[in-house]
Amino acid sequence: MEDKTLNRYWETVVDIIHDGVMMVDPDGVIVSANRAFTEMTGYERDELLGCNCSILKCSSCERIYDSTNQHWCLLFRDSTVSMRRCNLTKKDGSLVHAMKNASVLRDERGVTIGAVETWADITELMEKESQIEAFRHDLEAEDTFYGMIGTSTVMRRTFDLLANVAAADAPAFISGESGTGKELAAKAIHLHSSRNNRPYIQVNCAALNESVLESELFGHVKGAFTGAYQNRQGRFEAAQGGDIFLDEIGELPQSIQVKLLRVLEEKTIERVGDNRPIPVDVRIITATNRNLKELVEKGVFRSDLYYRINVLPIELPPLRKRPEDIPLLAESFFRHLQLKSNKPILGISPAAMRALVRYPWPGNVRELKSAFAYAFVTCTDGPIEPSHLPPDLTQAAAPHPAPLPADDQKKQELLQALAQARGNKSMAARILGVSRVTVWNRLHRYGLLRG
Repeated sequence: MEDKTLNRYWETVVDIIHDGVMMVDPDGVIVSANRAFTEMTGYERDELLGCNCSILKCSSCERIYDSTNQHWCLLFRDSTVSMRRCNLTKKDGSLVHAMKNASVLRDERGVTIGAVETWADITELMEKESQIEAFRHDLEAEDTFYGMIGTSTVMRRTFDLLANVAAADAPAFISGESGTGKELAAKAIHLHSSRNNRPYIQVNCAALNESVLESELFGHVKGAFTGAYQNRQGRFEAAQGGDIFLDEIGELPQSIQVKLLRVLEEKTIERVGDNRPIPVDVRIITATNRNLKELVEKGVFRSDLYYRINVLPIELPPLRKRPEDIPLLAESFFRHLQLKSNKPILGISPAAMRALVRYPWPGNVRELKSAFAYAFVTCTDGPIEPSHLPPDLTQAAAPHPAPLPADDQKKQELLQALAQARGNKSMAARILGVSRVTVWNRLHRYGLLRG
């Protein structure tokens, strides 16, 4: 293949590369740029060719001056640049975050004839990293407890109780309506305890039938039943030294209730088909959305087991009893979904936030989370409006809604503004149209300042 033909094909190849490619002569004058580079910078090819590469204002470029006057740019002295993050300035003045690779070009005699640089646009990646960092900050904020979110008095008390329960190492019993976050509470107890570097095993007692559940919990030996081809470790053995969370404990069959009682009393288990006791050091955490006292009265649940698991009771409040936490939860779910979907949704409109706060949330936090999953399907851009929320939510009226007193209304507006501003008090003041001093005064008046 002739050199001219090869060069023509090579130009075509470079032009279809996704990353930007630019070539400069020894003086830094741009002599070639592919299509991806022009799209990245906003310049036409004719506007770049013949210009010095300094037009791009690359943040990684370093000019040097030495006594020999041979090197004007660090690249020409060091020969290569590998995987360096930098910023380019586009024609319109905006910045492009890029990953840069570069190499000096030399002829067959070793004389420098220029340099080639490749640029990968990582602007979206940098924005994603920023969002991830903001989300990580949310998870570590003072208004959260291992993923549980709330600043209301009832949730602060719940967080304190969970911390105390975690330190006690006795059986914990979590009750609450469906969707209140019992799984999160159980995991928080584990993570806050001295067992946090040991296993955490979760079992849904309602998901398996009696025979399978017994084997899952306690394991079995080879030949214990049809299909038991080898010995199998159960969940209690797997949780050795750590915590086991038995969700939906109210669904536990009575035959297994007896075995669980023995675990609590003797700290041993027996595999199905075996009578040899196996010591286990496991803290048991249980949860249910049913009324266990009623099940005890009906003879469905053993009273001795009930008192054994109910040593450290924790009741999670329904969402309707902590409406001041709704804006915080809403903003958290919004940012999480925005991070996953990458849709250009700008936030939650005040009207949508008012609809969220007014709704009674029979499905609690789980229903609120589902509402945002719905909104991210129906909303394509702009802020989330009431029309983007599930129909049941916008059509349902809170039972006997009473107008809030003026002071309570201001408190709700302050909480919403702080949630929207991610805790930034100056931004919250701008949202409310008041001074920063006014925000501080209201925080003090409503007891929202943390000591």
